[in-house]
Amino acid sequence: MELKVWVDGVVRVVCGLSQETSCQDVVIALAQAIGQTGRYVLIQRLRDTERQLLATERPLESLAKLGQHGNEVQFFLRRTGPSSSDGPSSKQERQSPLPLIENMH
Repeated sequence: MELKVWVDGVVRVVCGLSQETSCQDVVIALAQAIGQTGRYVLIQRLRDTERQLLATERPLESLAKLGQHGNEVQFFLRRTGPSSSDGPSSKQERQSPLPLIENMH
């Protein structure tokens, strides 16, 4: 499956999602695609309500719970701060299982 996420005013499509794909997986894939370091969160917006998703939440599961309102949801990648690359334990790199990110034009 795929997920459309607004990143800096541009819609990007993250492909290859499964029911087990976490928000952290999506954030890592997007951050790698835009080539930016830092701390990011995935925001779910439904009408006038925004909610920051936890790293362990699954966006497709979240959409399914919303039922018919799921098609009204927008996702946004929001930068929350600089990278923690100053610390010794932050050098762990994780490869994203999500293979393809496309710009929507």
